[in-house]
Amino acid sequence: MLPATSKLCAAISYRHLRNMTGLRRTAVVALSHELEKLALVAPGPSKWINQVRRRSSLLSSRLEEKLYSDVEMSYITQGEEAIKKSMSILGDQDGWKIEIQSGNGDKVLSKVLPDIGKVFKLEAVLEQALDNVYGELVDNMEKMGEWNPNVKEVKILQKIGKDTMITHEKAGDVAGNIIDPRDFVSVRCNKRRGSTCILAGMSTRFGDMPEQKGYIRAENGPTCMVLHPMAEDHTKTKLTWLLNVDLKGWLPKSIINQVLSQTQVDFAMHLRTRVKATHPTPSDNSSQLFK
Repeated sequence: MLPATSKLCAAISYRHLRNMTGLRRTAVVALSHELEKLALVAPGPSKWINQVRRRSSLLSSRLEEKLYSDVEMSYITQGEEAIKKSMSILGDQDGWKIEIQSGNGDKVLSKVLPDIGKVFKLEAVLEQALDNVYGELVDNMEKMGEWNPNVKEVKILQKIGKDTMITHEKAGDVAGNIIDPRDFVSVRCNKRRGSTCILAGMSTRFGDMPEQKGYIRAENGPTCMVLHPMAEDHTKTKLTWLLNVDLKGWLPKSIINQVLSQTQVDFAMHLRTRVKATHPTPSDNSSQLFK
């Protein structure tokens, strides 16, 4: 029964798939996923199981591609490219110079790259589980303005699938208003690779968010944050933030470098405070009882 069902699904013509309504296509995608689950648990010759896997995977991938418009697919491609480029930058360990080193171990490094310019890298360890940090940076992204004074507002303009979104960010008052207000329109892509989370992004164009009055439209990317649990203690999370931004306008490089590196240090401090407040540890709760 199982191989016969898989053959039936795989035999549906591609022309018919394209003409399906969204609801029907979604239903067939769900069916192919269910076949994949059955393939993993159903008894019988391994040949049948492998056959179901191949056919259901091919059917699902074709259908899911057609669920997105060409424009949406271009955003997905941009997000994946942001991951590829930013991880390539982080993977090259040569040439980094220390900009700031805090007493708590946080440090910001920088180097100059051809055709990109100066990039900054924050390295920090947070005494929180990875899921708690990830929740604040991704699930509660639009609340960032509540705890990070360098961000005035983050708004999700469009979600594309489970990994990609378009956002609009307004920068808060930076360096005592030395820098005029900036805003960004970005495509973001979030991926998990084993125990590591990658949150990457880069500037993009989005027709529903033209340049805003009173803001200079700056550009970022490729940029990313990488989260992974510390090997010796999984209750702690290593954060690496690659910052690559063009603030536009005329600004002395000395001011830009100072502001960007300090912004990263401040971000780590504010993030610690936020996550500690939203996910207190047992010791935190105990200390509150005796106040």
